[in-house]
Amino acid sequence: MSESGSSFGDLVELQVPASSAYLTVLRTTAARLAARLGFTLDEIEDLRIAVDEAGAMLLPLAVPGSNMHCSFQLHTDILDVVVSVPAAQTDLPSRDSFAWTVLSALAGEVASRAEDGRVSIMLRKKRG
Repeated sequence: MSESGSSFGDLVELQVPASSAYLTVLRTTAARLAARLGFTLDEIEDLRIAVDEAGAMLLPLAVPGSNMHCSFQLHTDILDVVVSVPAAQTDLPSRDSFAWTVLSALAGEVASRAEDGRVSIMLRKKRG
């Protein structure tokens, strides 16, 4: 993605080892893309924490030695983030947990799904 030109509608995808050591890559990318869309510092920090929390929730479900996939879809005033891992058991994270409550408060819109041997958490953060 170039610094000049429009980033709206762009899709950025990352794949990192499913390890807590690599969550910082996802957090940093989320922060940079949110800043690019003009999010406030508080909105950027909330999104960074939400992406970290989503990744942390998925790590225990990940097949050992697998990769975590993260996609960022940029819109005019929205950043959609999908974090997913291949999982032997496709149990969704509990929506009744404290972590889910925190995630919802930070990201705005949150959903999860399990399909094709993968578990995903989707976040939608709106600017303003």
